[in-house]
Amino acid sequence: MSLRRTSVQPGQSPRQRRPRSWPLPTALLLLVLVPALAGTFRVVQLMGGPELIPADVRFAAFPLPLIVHIVAAIVFAVVGAFQFVPRFRRNHRRWHRIAGRVVFGAGLLVAGSALWMTLFYAADPDSGSLLYVLRLVFGSAMGVCLVLGVTTIRRGDVVAHRACLISAYAIGMAAGTQAITGGISEALFGAGVLQGDLAKASGWVINLAVAAWVIRRQDGSGSSSRSARASRRAATAGTLS
Repeated sequence: MSLRRTSVQPGQSPRQRRPRSWPLPTALLLLVLVPALAGTFRVVQLMGGPELIPADVRFAAFPLPLIVHIVAAIVFAVVGAFQFVPRFRRNHRRWHRIAGRVVFGAGLLVAGSALWMTLFYAADPDSGSLLYVLRLVFGSAMGVCLVLGVTTIRRGDVVAHRACLISAYAIGMAAGTQAITGGISEALFGAGVLQGDLAKASGWVINLAVAAWVIRRQDGSGSSSRSARASRRAATAGTLS
């Protein structure tokens, strides 16, 4: 006699029980849309195209770091968004590994180019010392999180691997959130160096707060799933004994 195990409760179809996993990556892609368009316009401009956005003389002499930053950031954001679909990861493990390497490489380019631009480009007249320090802190933190994400998975620590890479992704996606917080700040408090610095700082804080929530939620779901599987195995063993 065979035993069939199912997680579907009476009166519920498998489709009703299946968790929706696409809203988060969809929201992430929408979040990156504005900075991705602005960055694309900037790259087109730096490569001799029309001036679709106001020019910035700081990048004219040596645009390569900015171009690398923009292209890598778009790849990092778009490919990374699909890593937040658990069912897609499980069903396409080879894709997950390849995409993970792409995200890792693109993320290092994002962090490295951000640090280079902060240190060696002329200061942005619209930002102050606070934003300068924060860019160095979060750029370094992003690089560290990416490296730890690789070292932890090599040790087999999936929980730490997930936490590190989600944190790195949250830092790298701050430009999208900052476009929102910057607009709100200017509407409420007006334009100013300190207001702008604090608005950008809040973008990183918000992203990391959401990342912490996602990490706790996923870890809790994973623990619950493991407990449920253990209970089912115990119940099955008791039935067969």
